[in-house]
Amino acid sequence: MKAGDYVGVLAYVERDLKTREWIQQVRLTLRDQLKVATAAEFGPRFLHSTGQAYKGGPDSGVFLQITFDDHADLAVPGERFTFGVVKAAQARGDFDVLSERGRRALRVHIKGPLEAGLEELAALIKKAV
Repeated sequence: MKAGDYVGVLAYVERDLKTREWIQQVRLTLRDQLKVATAAEFGPRFLHSTGQAYKGGPDSGVFLQITFDDHADLAVPGERFTFGVVKAAQARGDFDVLSERGRRALRVHIKGPLEAGLEELAALIKKAV
């Protein structure tokens, strides 16, 4: 991190009360410990708004992308793929563009129970900062 940088937490996970509380707590931990601006977003919904600034704006963002394999998935009507496959492709494409543009980004993929994975990740983040 350097002066003027910010941290973006980009979570491609289920957006419910628990995960909203989790991402907010992680964002506040990063803000308070690193003394930088922070953003917390759920993908893929942010891609057409702030996601464009992350990739096309100034190189002042440091990004943590979090992905997870949905346990319950739905087929896209009339297609051979599922909505989970579409979401995973959007996350992968987003990360690829961040990387291609030289953005500082780390991708973490949670396997197993989401809640346990998020708890472990929050503990690791807290320890690191």
